[in-house]
Amino acid sequence: MKVLRWVALPGLLLMISGGAFAAELQGSELSALWGVPFAGVLLSIALMPLLAPIFWHHHYGKVTAAWALAFLLPFALVYGPGMASVSLMHALLAEYIPFIVLLTALFTVAGGIHIRGNLHGSPGLNTAILAIGAVLASFMGTTGASMLLIRPLIRANDNRAHKAHVVVFFIFIVSNAGGSLTPLGDPPLFLGFLKGVDFFWTLRQIFPETLFLIGSLLAIFYALDSWFYHRREELLPQDPTPDTRRIGFDGAANFWLLGAVAGLVLLSGLWKSPVVFNIVGTEVGLPGLVRDAGLLIIIFISLRITAAKVHADNQFSWGPMVEVAKLFAGIFLTIIPVIAMLKAGTHGPFGAVVSAVTRPDGSPDPAAYFWATGLLSSFLDNAPTYLVFFNTAGGDPQALMTTFASTLAAISAGAVFMGANTYIGNAPNLMVKAIAEDRDVKMPSFFGYMLWSVGILVPLFIVMTFIWFK
Repeated sequence: MKVLRWVALPGLLLMISGGAFAAELQGSELSALWGVPFAGVLLSIALMPLLAPIFWHHHYGKVTAAWALAFLLPFALVYGPGMASVSLMHALLAEYIPFIVLLTALFTVAGGIHIRGNLHGSPGLNTAILAIGAVLASFMGTTGASMLLIRPLIRANDNRAHKAHVVVFFIFIVSNAGGSLTPLGDPPLFLGFLKGVDFFWTLRQIFPETLFLIGSLLAIFYALDSWFYHRREELLPQDPTPDTRRIGFDGAANFWLLGAVAGLVLLSGLWKSPVVFNIVGTEVGLPGLVRDAGLLIIIFISLRITAAKVHADNQFSWGPMVEVAKLFAGIFLTIIPVIAMLKAGTHGPFGAVVSAVTRPDGSPDPAAYFWATGLLSSFLDNAPTYLVFFNTAGGDPQALMTTFASTLAAISAGAVFMGANTYIGNAPNLMVKAIAEDRDVKMPSFFGYMLWSVGILVPLFIVMTFIWFK
């Protein structure tokens, strides 16, 4: 993958010049100015498609790489190439590469399953697909469910004049809220599972919140889609893909591969091995290596066994995956100092954020944790944000699952639910947007999407705060 070339090159240069490994980056010693490249990546994603769409379409990878280098090179000069190489390789080996390998596996395998036939994109059918996707998301991951269902959903509505709202609610429900019930659903919950949170804890603890949010979103969507559906000239004179009741699956063998992906992810959390490899200061465990190697094998198998016609019928292309890989490479690299500053707690530049989640008597404030975790997860990667507040709340899984259960529930819900607030809050958001645009769906801009999320999601989050997190 081309993105790995410019990601790996600075690391190789730094290792050659650095030599010795450096100590862990101390966020308390950093200036908030180190967050400027990260802000630059976010603003580029938000503004450049509006201000310079043609330039961005052809050069978004170069722009993202430039911001990554704007962090790495000054950081190497100030703190030394040893510290820079350790920080870079940790971001790549411990976070970015496992993240991208898992996404690529889910993208490839789900892209090898073609739901044959086409049903009429009525409000009832659309709502049913969103509900099915919400259930699937917690068992095959938000990425897997999104990649499986977004294409047939777009195809079912390709005779509609208005369909962007269908994709927006798909991101709300399938790409985010639906993954809140098990560690297989969303990366933050998987990290909690690795830290010792019981596999079914979130299912038992935040099922009412999930049911409320998804139920409310489905009701709102049905009303809105019905309003569009019954407008004059909503249906195009000719359906590009006429309806047929003969629904089936091509490439169904990929369902077994989806099960294998879930099994590998689960195995890497349950398997405890003393075998650890130290690579440029980053410890990489054997279970993680086995998981990632297994996922790469699954990608290869899926590509080999999937007929070319299935990929053609799915309009499968690597464009959305390449876009996500490049953009998140920049995000994972420039976020290094931001996460370090957050981990510094009250002693770091973002100490006010950490202090805001604690009540005057020293006890955690679930409502504050819900909003702090959620708002940061809207713009930062929600997995490390979850870990930051998990540790801020004490980091003891047994205490958090019992005495402070409402706090852990707030952290979990904030990280998963509010990932839907922006396109960059969760990786499937960008992938779904890219697939929709590849199929000529005119999606909202970065800020246009936020108008949807602020207008629909935020009021629901406020209601949830008063019911469950007060």
